[in-house]
Amino acid sequence: MKAIIIDDEKHVREGLLLLADWDRHGIHTILEAEDGEEAVKLITEHRPEIIFTDMSMPRRDGISLLKWLYSADLGSKTIVVSGYDDFDYMRNAIAYKSFDYILKPIEPDVLNETLERAVTEWKEQAHSRNSQAEESRVMNEVKPLYWDQLFSGLCTKKEIPQSAEEKIEKEFGISMTLAEKTAAILPIKAIVMKSFQGDYELAYSALSNMFSGLLRKQNDGVCFRNINKEEELVILFWKNKNVTYLSEEISALIYHSYKINCILALGKRSIDLSEAYDSSEQVYIKHNLLSKQKIVTSNEVDLKPLLHLFDFSNELKWALKSGSAAQAEIQLDQIFTKLINDHTLSLEQIKLWENQFDLLRSNWIKEYEVHHHPAFYSGTDYWKEDGSFSFEKFKEEKKKEFGQLIKFLSNVKYQKEKNNMQQIEEYLQQHYQEDINLQDIADRFFLSREYISRKFKQDYQATLTDYLTNIRMEKAKKLLENPYLKIYEVAYGVGYQNEKYFSKVFKKQVGLTPNEYRHSLTSKP
Repeated sequence: MKAIIIDDEKHVREGLLLLADWDRHGIHTILEAEDGEEAVKLITEHRPEIIFTDMSMPRRDGISLLKWLYSADLGSKTIVVSGYDDFDYMRNAIAYKSFDYILKPIEPDVLNETLERAVTEWKEQAHSRNSQAEESRVMNEVKPLYWDQLFSGLCTKKEIPQSAEEKIEKEFGISMTLAEKTAAILPIKAIVMKSFQGDYELAYSALSNMFSGLLRKQNDGVCFRNINKEEELVILFWKNKNVTYLSEEISALIYHSYKINCILALGKRSIDLSEAYDSSEQVYIKHNLLSKQKIVTSNEVDLKPLLHLFDFSNELKWALKSGSAAQAEIQLDQIFTKLINDHTLSLEQIKLWENQFDLLRSNWIKEYEVHHHPAFYSGTDYWKEDGSFSFEKFKEEKKKEFGQLIKFLSNVKYQKEKNNMQQIEEYLQQHYQEDINLQDIADRFFLSREYISRKFKQDYQATLTDYLTNIRMEKAKKLLENPYLKIYEVAYGVGYQNEKYFSKVFKKQVGLTPNEYRHSLTSKP
């Protein structure tokens, strides 16, 4: 804490310095001034909590100083120290809220007792002031949230509760049930990403303050965050004569401050708040994104039919089955052309496209019997840096989604084909003793004979028959190592019912008859 002693007599200042128990009261800085004029400068600069002042001083006396302290309202505790038991002095000390009045010569006990009370009272009042300041700060933070909650709730209600009507009328001086209202939706994602580094709370606060200041000038309306919709501010106008002007001002403020071309979607005028909001929402989701208008109204809504991706499902499916990204792009380009020529590229249209593509992708994946798959890319970056819609980026994102899907399904197809051939190869290894033919394999694995012949040779560099013969011959070599087995037993053991045919095949494959091969084993050193 700080204190200041104001007296034109040096020995009085020195006496107070010696007599007061400053350390016990937590006062570690004591300033000195010879008159009120010097004191004002020091008090303004250092703002001491405790002030001792004489009444009779040159240039600026104690009464003048008390008046100044009273008007400045610094929260300090002023103790008058005077050599005069003067009623006029005391009356002024009381009038200007001095803490106490003590007489010279100063008694140490009286001085320290007065100082203790002054410090105690200052601390109590400082705590109270801090509490009030904190309460005020919290209220200022909570108040906007309260109105955000209230107005967001009213946007979904057909009737305004009486309690809400009274609160709004008290705060804004407007009757919500009688005033015609116009709602405007302002999407703020582009602003948040470009100018607030993704901090939505900071963006909501800054934008609300900016627009509220504009609206409050003539009490034209209110700006609030729609807590039911992410990334959305709502501007509610209740004085409709200024709607066009204020909308243009808001749009200009956004561009001037952030260099962003945000859409402001204005609905139709209505006494019903929910109806006014629904109207602005329809304008927002249905307006043509390729329009250059920053402020869009129901006049900019083109009620063309929506394009359904389901109508092109067969063409897209065959493009996917082809495994060709180029083929898919050709098909998509045809759809994009139809979209531009016969439909409106709106947020509603984009949402429908995204939902139907998700369903089609899910069904196509099921057809390939895929039960687990990685997270797929969802392209939603359709916007330029200035916030305007880019049809080129939309096309790029959709092509990227199809390209990833084609790559994934082609890989699944390859793996399934590879797995089929592996299973057939394993079957041959386990059933080489049986009478196996290509038709049996085709029936067992639900594949065509032609496909098996082509794919098996591609993977194993041999026809299925040759591969089976190689397995049998290798097994026969092992059996011929046993000198006690007859040749016909070896033949039966590897799937041949005819000993002569077995010997013929063995010689063709190995270059020796079975007997010659057996003798070659025994003749080895």
